[in-house]
Amino acid sequence: MPRCFIAIGSNLDQPLDQVNNAVSELAVLPDCSLISVSRWYQTVAIGPGIQPDYINGVAELNSTQSPMALLRLLQSIENQHHRQRLQRWGPRTLDLDMLIYGSSIVDDPDLTIPHPRMLERNFVLYPLMDIAPDLLLHNGLKVSELIKSCPSTGLHLVQNETSNTMPPTQ
Repeated sequence: MPRCFIAIGSNLDQPLDQVNNAVSELAVLPDCSLISVSRWYQTVAIGPGIQPDYINGVAELNSTQSPMALLRLLQSIENQHHRQRLQRWGPRTLDLDMLIYGSSIVDDPDLTIPHPRMLERNFVLYPLMDIAPDLLLHNGLKVSELIKSCPSTGLHLVQNETSNTMPPTQ
């Protein structure tokens, strides 16, 4: 089964509850197995206007769903959380972005894999480091190597007993 990495974020309507609930929903997706979940990070919003801070993390799944089918399942979860797509990079109840789907490269108007901006975002790389430090990325570097040149500016670890509810498995 391909290893899939999903970025999880929320900055509206109880963001920590949103991301924890999303993990529970990822765990029961058909033809998928939830492998691990990073710690949660509070981050400053990137986008238009003044927005609340985000809660961000990354989940690892194994999936036999096709990339497009998995995207539809992720969007269904977002919709259940009342995600509204009113403004690019605007505030949202839940954002689930497919970062990596095995070794697949997808260039579709609805989906680009690997995620085109994941290497620029500390709120993606630090959670990815939590669960897959030896993951070889599409630029030929491991997460553990790339993180050395990625500042942690604006990241704050969320201390919560419900975060990291899914321990990494080997």
